[in-house]
Amino acid sequence: MAILKIARMGHPVLLQRAEPVADPTAPEIRRLVADMIETMEDATGAGLAAPQVHVPLRLFVFRVNPDRASGDAEDRAVLPNAVVINPTVELLGEDRRLRWEGCLSIPGLRAAVPRAWRIRYSGVDTTGAPVGGEVTGFHAGVVQHEYDHLDGILYPMRMTDFSQFGFNEEIARAQALAQAAKP
Repeated sequence: MAILKIARMGHPVLLQRAEPVADPTAPEIRRLVADMIETMEDATGAGLAAPQVHVPLRLFVFRVNPDRASGDAEDRAVLPNAVVINPTVELLGEDRRLRWEGCLSIPGLRAAVPRAWRIRYSGVDTTGAPVGGEVTGFHAGVVQHEYDHLDGILYPMRMTDFSQFGFNEEIARAQALAQAAKP
């Protein structure tokens, strides 16, 4: 396995629509997925799409750690490293919530992005087995974020309020000050 170079915002590969994976079970796809998972873990990311590692194919890897749940009763999914190849995503209902997102292709920045709270997604893994389901909360948000990469969309393109966009350290400092000021 290998750590792959991550494309940063401004690189053309991040702005194009990715191509379908012809054979999800091919050895080169399995190797790519293994390298992407290793790269995601090394960068401490929650997800990574193939275009982010300069490969314009429709696949992404992600993970849902228990500490990422919102506390909402519906947002309880925990999922170790997962892959979705040739995904489809369906937004369910009208409920949209702001979620703080960062991106390995936009290092050091974070923003509040409106996302559907509930989605249904599907695809296959590297054995060709179906994956996906109906999910909420962080799980739904990370899938939407990674899926956007496959269509050449970066999270700033989804933002509605640029006052909630900034450097990680500044946002953390502002949130800590706001928390300390609460009675």
